[in-house]
Amino acid sequence: MSTQTKVVIGGVVVGFLTLFVFPWWVSALIILGVLGAPLAGYLMLDPAQRRRLRAQGRKRLGS
Repeated sequence: MSTQTKVVIGGVVVGFLTLFVFPWWVSALIILGVLGAPLAGYLMLDPAQRRRLRAQGRKRLGS
């Protein structure tokens, strides 16, 4: 199992645990924050940086 798969499974488990521990709206805010932070960071990159980041991801796929 890859490291990324383990992280995703752990995130899902933590998301379900927060649903039982906190009220549903707090859990929703936590989940939206976890999903929104990387998206906001990606959108703040200029087009050249985004292109470089996508090329780097494609380069890793082959290795």
